[in-house]
Amino acid sequence: MTEPEPTDDGSTEESTGGDTLRTDGGEMGIVPPDDETPTWSERKERRQGLARTTYEYFERSRREDQDLREESDYIERDVLGFPTWPHEVVRNLALTSFFVGMLLFLAAALPPHIGAPANSGVTPSTILPDWYLYWSFGLLKLGPLNPDLALLGGQKLMADRTFGVLANLVVVGAIAVVPFINKGSARRPVEQPFWAAVGVFGVILSVTLAALSIKNLLPLDSHLLFDLTFLLPFVGATVTYAALKSMREGYMFELNRRYYRLRPPK
Repeated sequence: MTEPEPTDDGSTEESTGGDTLRTDGGEMGIVPPDDETPTWSERKERRQGLARTTYEYFERSRREDQDLREESDYIERDVLGFPTWPHEVVRNLALTSFFVGMLLFLAAALPPHIGAPANSGVTPSTILPDWYLYWSFGLLKLGPLNPDLALLGGQKLMADRTFGVLANLVVVGAIAVVPFINKGSARRPVEQPFWAAVGVFGVILSVTLAALSIKNLLPLDSHLLFDLTFLLPFVGATVTYAALKSMREGYMFELNRRYYRLRPPK
C-alpha cells in the first residue's frame, strides 16, 4: 500500500494494487481499513456466542458513528448507514431472539385460561366484540345523540342502530380523508401542532368510546361516562395544541441552527 495522496478538495486517495480508495477528510481513513476489521468467519471462530457478537457490532457502530461525526469535514453527511450483513442482520436477530424468548417465557409461566365450552342455547349476559373493535361498538351506543324531530311528532328520524352505523361510516370516512387533506412534510408533532392535536383527539376518542361500549362493567355513572366520552378528547387536543405551539418556536430555532451548521449559507 502506498502513502495517501491529497486531492484538491482536502480528501485523500490510497492506491492498493492498482485500485484507488478515496477517504473522507484526513490523512488516514477515519474508519479503520478492512484488514484491521475481523471478518464474519473470524468472529464465528471465536465461539463467543451471539451476545458477544452483538456487543461488538453495537460498540463498533457507535465508534464509527462518533468518529465520522467528529473528524469528517464532509458537511453534506446527514445520515450514516451500515451494511445489511452482518450489521443489520445481527441487530435484528438479537431483537427477534429477545422478544421470541419473552413470548415463550410468558406462554410457559402464564398459560391462558380455557373456560367452559359455549352453550349455544343460552345467551351470554355480556356480549362484546374483540377488544380492538370496542370503539366501533361504542359508536352503536350513541342513541342519546339521535335527535327527536318535532315534525315527526317527536319521533326519531332513524333507529338508534341505524344512527350508530352511520356514525361508524362518518368516523371511518374522516380517517380516510385526513391523509388527502394534510400533505405536509412534517415528521414531528411539534412541526404541525394542529394535526398533532387532531391525532391526540382521535386516540382519546377511541379510548373513551371503548369505555362507553363496556359501560355496564365500569363503576361509573352511565350519564357521566357519556359526557366524558366527548369532553376528554377536546381537553386532550387543546392541551396538546397549546403545549406544542409553545414549543414550536424554540424547536424551529434549534432546527435551523443545526441545519446551517451542516450546510453553511454560501
